[in-house]
Amino acid sequence: MKYLMTYAADSKAPPTPEKMAAIGKFGKEMSEAGVLLMTGGLVRPSSGTRLSLSGGKFTVTDGPYAETKELIDGFALIRANSMAEAIEHAQSFMAIAGDGEAEVLKVFDAAEIPSK
Repeated sequence: MKYLMTYAADSKAPPTPEKMAAIGKFGKEMSEAGVLLMTGGLVRPSSGTRLSLSGGKFTVTDGPYAETKELIDGFALIRANSMAEAIEHAQSFMAIAGDGEAEVLKVFDAAEIPSK
């Protein structure tokens, strides 16, 4: 099963080189173990663009956004046997990355989508 993990750090200060090295080492170990499928960091919303669709009409808004309260700093797509295992991986990452909040979401595979 695949899971998407997101992470938002409490501190908005850039991570230290030591912390980045530890995160890189963790990622390499997870990748070599076949757990980590993809990872990435996200730039601040000042560089982002939001799209909305209402009544068939698209609205495109460039950042920065005045009301942005919850920012995601990065994500990882992992392979795990259960949600409990995915949570363990998220906790291991957070122990390295530091205080913040994470979310773990199951990613549906095509085989899991009910057919009529």
